[in-house]
Amino acid sequence: MSNISEHKMLQGTEFSVYLDILRLFAHGTWSDYKSNAGCLPPLVPNQVRKLKQLSVLTLAEVEKVLPYDLLMVELDVSNVRELEDFLINECMYAGIVRGKLDQLRRCFEVQFAAGRDLRPGQLGSMIQTLSTWLATSDNLLHSIQDKIKWADTRSELDKKHRKEVEDRVEEVKKSLSLKADTEFRGHEEISYAEPGGVMDYEEDRSRPKR
Repeated sequence: MSNISEHKMLQGTEFSVYLDILRLFAHGTWSDYKSNAGCLPPLVPNQVRKLKQLSVLTLAEVEKVLPYDLLMVELDVSNVRELEDFLINECMYAGIVRGKLDQLRRCFEVQFAAGRDLRPGQLGSMIQTLSTWLATSDNLLHSIQDKIKWADTRSELDKKHRKEVEDRVEEVKKSLSLKADTEFRGHEEISYAEPGGVMDYEEDRSRPKR
C-alpha cells in the first residue's frame, strides 16, 4: 500500500517522468517509448536492450508465430541478420524465450515466453482465463474418474465371466471324466463275461452224451 501511495504522490510532480519510465518497463514496449520519447528521459544502451527484450515478450503473449517484418519494426532493427542475432543472443540465450528461427518463412516460432507484469485492465481477463482453465480441468478430472469407474466395473464383470467360464469348463471336464469312467467299467464287465460263456459252451461239448 505504501508503494501505491508513493506513486500517487509522484504524479503531477517533476519526478512523475520516472514513474512513467517505471510503468514503461513494467508493461510497455520499445514502440511505446519511441512514441513518447520527447516526454521521457533518454535510455542508456542496457535499458534499450532490456526494453526490446520485454517488447519481444509482449508480442509473444499475443502470437506464437512472429513475422520478421513485424519484429524489425517493433525492435527498430534494419536487417534480418541483426534481428536474428538479437533473438538468439539477447532473448533465447537469456532464457526469456525459446523458439525456432524459420529463415525460409521469415518468422520466429515461439515455443516458450516468460510472463510480464499485468497491464491495467488485464486482471479481469486473467481471472476469466484462469476460471475457464479451472472449469476445463474439473471437467477433465470428472471424465477421467468416470472412465476409471467404468474400467473397474468392466474388469469386475470380466473376472466374473472368466470365473463362470472356468467353472463351466471344470463341470464339463468332470462330466466327461465320469462318463468315460462309466463306459470303461462297462467294457470291463463285457470282457469278463465273454470268456466264461465260451468255457461253458466248451464244457458242454466235452461231456459224453447219454
